[in-house]
This record gives sequence, C-alpha cells and structure tokens, in this order.
Amino acid sequence: MAQTWTPNSWRQKPIQQVPDYPDLAALEATEARLAKYPPLVFAGEARRLKSALANVAEGRGFLLQGGDCAESFAEHGADTIRDFFRAFLQMAVVLTFGAQQPVVKVGRIAGQFAKPRSSGVEKQGDVTLPSYRGDIINGIEFTEEARIPNPERQIMAYRQSAATLNLLRAFAMGGYANLDNVHQWMLGFVKDSPQAERYRKLADRISETMDFMKAIGITSENHPSLRETDFFTSHEALLLGYEQALTRVDSTSGDWYATSGHMIWIGDRTRQPDHAHIEYCRGIKNPLGLKCGPSLTADGLLELIDLLNPANEAGRLTLICRFGHDKVAEHLPRLIRAVEREGKKVVWSCDPMHGNTITLNNYKTRPFERILSEVESFFQIHRAEGTHPGGIHIEMTGNDVTECTGGARALSGDDLADRYHTHCDPRLNADQALELAFLLAERMKGGRDEKRMVVNG
Repeated sequence: MAQTWTPNSWRQKPIQQVPDYPDLAALEATEARLAKYPPLVFAGEARRLKSALANVAEGRGFLLQGGDCAESFAEHGADTIRDFFRAFLQMAVVLTFGAQQPVVKVGRIAGQFAKPRSSGVEKQGDVTLPSYRGDIINGIEFTEEARIPNPERQIMAYRQSAATLNLLRAFAMGGYANLDNVHQWMLGFVKDSPQAERYRKLADRISETMDFMKAIGITSENHPSLRETDFFTSHEALLLGYEQALTRVDSTSGDWYATSGHMIWIGDRTRQPDHAHIEYCRGIKNPLGLKCGPSLTADGLLELIDLLNPANEAGRLTLICRFGHDKVAEHLPRLIRAVEREGKKVVWSCDPMHGNTITLNNYKTRPFERILSEVESFFQIHRAEGTHPGGIHIEMTGNDVTECTGGARALSGDDLADRYHTHCDPRLNADQALELAFLLAERMKGGRDEKRMVVNG
C-alpha cells in the first residue's frame, strides 16, 4: 500500500455521515469497552465467503444479499429472525435452480443498524431535529432527547448482533435449513399465490429433481449439504468508531479483519477516495461491497477498485449497482466496459431498491414493477456485454408488511398504511421477495436456453 494503514488511520481523513456525539469522553469509553468484547464473526468465515464470491466473480455462482433496511431494537425477536431466514432460504432454492449454480447467501442482518441520510436534520411542522441515523446512533422517536446520539447504543447493537448470529448459526447448521423443509415452505407460497400457475412449473421441476435424488439414495440423512447451509452476514460500514473497535488481527495470518460482520460495504454517499470510509476499508481483509450510483464515473470506479483491491483478487470486491430502472441503461454499460478493459475481477450485483424510491400517500415506497425492471435491465446489459450478472442486493423482510406497492397481490398506495413498519426505507415483504426470485429464475433459465441454442447452432 502506498501509505501505512492502521485500524485508526481513517481518523486522519475527512469523513461524511458522522453523528455529532455531544459527550466525546463517553464515546471513547464505549469504544474501549467494545474493543475488549469477543469478535462477532471470525477471519476463517470471512475467508470462506471470499472464496465463494471468487467463484461468483468467475461466473460460477450467484450472490443473494438481502435483509432489513435498518435493524431495530424494538422489532428484534426470534420469530422475526426465523421468518426472514425462511423467506431468504426459499429465494435461494428458487435461484439455485434457475441459475443452476451455487447461490452465496449473505444477509443484511446482525449489524445493519446505521443509516446514511440525505439531510442532517428532519423537520415536522415548526420543529427541526437531528435526523434519525439508525438505532445504533439515536432513536426514531421525534423528540429532542431521542435524537441525541448516544454511544451506549453501540453496546446494545453489539449484543443484539451477537444474539442474532447465535440463532442464525443454529438455523443454518441445526436442521432448519433442510432442503425438504424449505421446498415445502415454497410450495405453500406457490399454492396461495395469485400467479400460482406461472410458478408451479418451476416448483414442479424442483420437486421432480428432489424425488430423483431420493430415489438414488441422496438424502439429507447421508448428505449434510442438504440439511445445512453457509449463511453470512453483512452491513454498511458507516459508524467507523464501532468498526475500529471490532477490528482484530487474525492469529493465523497476521491480517486485520473487521469482526463485526463477514462482509461490509461502502455506501454511495461515503465512497470519496481520499476520505475515511475508503481508508478504513482498504486495510481490512474481509470481502467488501461498493455501492455504485449514477454519479460514479468510469475513471472514478477504477480508482476505487485500485484502492480497495490493489492485488485484483477475485472475491474481494462486489460492485453493488443502484441506478434506478430509468437510469441503469445509461450508466451500467460504461462501468462494465471500463472494468473489463482493465481486467478487474469483481462481482457485479444489482441493487434495484435504492434508485426506485418514490413518495405515495405521504409514504416512501418502491413500486415492484420498477424493481423488476431494473433487475431485468441489469441482466440484459450483462448478456449484451458478455459479462456475468453475479447477484442481487435487496431490502426485504420475512414479515407480511405493506411497504412496497405492486407484486402478484397488487398492493396499492391505499394499502401502505396497513402494515408500514420499516424504521427507514420500504422493504419487500416475504411474498414479493419470493415472487422476485421466481421471476428472476425464469430469466436465468431463459438465458441458459439461449446459450444452448447458440452453442448448438
């Protein structure tokens, strides 16, 4: 590296999206406490994720990344985690069959507490207060006391993350992820869906495949991979004091890792190459994500790739593209061509959520048809460029919320008030998330059929 890196070298750089803590001594004491706490994840797990993402970068896998916009202390509970995990596994099964490739499962969970904001203040009537920045920083209640950044919330976020990870590991390795169970859950969705017939063909093919495996003796009893799964966590590395406190040296390699999550990403608002967030992330060895919005130039992207992945290591860097359904065709091709021209090894992932937010009936929402449109454009552009559309990155929940309009059940603007529970941005509910997976699987299968026709002449 051109400059010496340490876990706190980011403190010498300009920084965006930082909360204004009134008691710096209390903040320092909290970070010192966190620095003594056990790691939430381990270096070996992060390396395993990087290896899986390297296969995606080489075109031999697909990344499914999703979860809450912002986790909350109030909604934390075993049922919420279970319902999210179940919906996520159903999506993964459908996408695995559609892609005919391994699906790397990465949740926005167990650490996704801090949120960047377009404005530092929020106004209601004649009252102006600091913006809500996520439960790890301040409270969502619109009161002066709640909006004061409180470092003790970092301890609460750490403890909730630890409890969440504990349950996720039990689900992933303790039999809950058994493929038979996941398939039955999926069939329940297909049966109840207004577009049941459209999805039944794919579900029936998955059933036939599973029956064939059983017939030749491949079951969850004798093949652990059918009852266990790898599941990784991720979040935006926004609150760098918290990240630094959980940055540890790996005893086997001597490398530094962020132990707050397996993968962390840099947001579209904090990717300035000479600023603190890039400085911190360039020195840790975790897999990294980089949000790419309409303002990112091709040369700017190449500069960031060189800073974050100077060794051009496959699996190190995922480019999470978030343009909007009406802008993706304008911006994505030039970025792909620049990356391909320079031979950079990256995972290309589509975030169809953040560029498609609108306001309807005084609620922030995201129309399902715009989300699907951006995903479809993402795949079409990559096929035209001869590159691998490597993943999707979505905000979703396993709960029956009404935050995004559209989908098979045709949620309207009038439905938003029924169960609008998000602490920040609107999320796909479980039905919409699985519907997106089915539609995406259809496109993947269509793309494979097109390739076969070309190969066979």
